[in-house]
Amino acid sequence: MDLTQFVAIVPDYPKPGIKFKDITPLMNDGEAYKYATDQIVDYAKDKNIDLIVGPEARGFIIGCPVAYSLGIGFAPVRKEGKLPRETVKVSYGLEYGSDVLTIHKDAIKPGQRVLITDDLLATGGTIEATIKLVEQLGGVVAGIAFIIELTYLEGRKKLDGYDVLTLMHY
Repeated sequence: MDLTQFVAIVPDYPKPGIKFKDITPLMNDGEAYKYATDQIVDYAKDKNIDLIVGPEARGFIIGCPVAYSLGIGFAPVRKEGKLPRETVKVSYGLEYGSDVLTIHKDAIKPGQRVLITDDLLATGGTIEATIKLVEQLGGVVAGIAFIIELTYLEGRKKLDGYDVLTLMHY
């Protein structure tokens, strides 16, 4: 299945010069969404994954059906102040400033094999921070899966040494 047929390109969003890749048409189409999810599930099957971790919000959209299909749990990574119990946190740089991501302190047991999922790999900052959270808790990043990779932003360089799957490249 050609998943690019289910991505809407939105010019000048969120600012002039950006061509936003909108995956909501893919999510709206049951067959395409299932196909994309199944591709990630197939990737994960031989990795002995114990837990899926995804950053808000689209990491949830990608990761939860994968976790369900594999019969394993899902742990959310959220912005600071959004999780109700004790968390660990990592600060990371953005184009203009910085942000903080958190995960519950008890979300990952030492040695658990984790698959990180998200919709898009751009500059890699969010996923790099998510990796740090997983590893800070003693988890092993067994793989990272994305629907889309914007290769021209070279975010994969921040993921050197990790096993990465992307279903589409722009």
